[in-house]
Amino acid sequence: MLQLDTRYDGPEPATDTLELDFAARSKTRQRVRLASGEEAALLLERGTLLRGGQKLKASNGRIIAVVAAPEALLEARCQGPLALARAAYHLGNRHVPVEIGEGWLRIQADHVLEHMLLGLGASVHALNAPFEPESGAYAHGGHSHSHDHDPAHSHSHSHAHSHGEGGGAKIHMMGE
Repeated sequence: MLQLDTRYDGPEPATDTLELDFAARSKTRQRVRLASGEEAALLLERGTLLRGGQKLKASNGRIIAVVAAPEALLEARCQGPLALARAAYHLGNRHVPVEIGEGWLRIQADHVLEHMLLGLGASVHALNAPFEPESGAYAHGGHSHSHDHDPAHSHSHSHAHSHGEGGGAKIHMMGE
């Protein structure tokens, strides 16, 4: 069975596609079916979130493009930025994945959340579309930044990272 175990950012074009909804793109170990009908084993590092448009390199070297499958969503629009921020706050307070666009919020279809949004004054309509929610402030699966430097690079700040006591986020300052 074909194994999909590496994300690929190179220029090589994809030879097949893998269409998955958001829930499936959040699972790192599963059996999947490519658009060609071929079965494959998705074996990615735990915590990896696949996004539409990303590519995977298969165990045999083939490149597979990830497609975000359309799914049942709700789109909320509000009268102004304050009302939109209020709606986003209440969704975030419920730990709901939210896709944020220019003047709108999208969530997976849920009648309880739909009623909440309507109660907050939002206009809500159902649609079928790919879902690409925010990954969250502490997520590392879909995007990362290297902290490596070339051998000639030098500076005086520490690379130590601490989460400290009290559970709050800590910031390390450049130049300290």
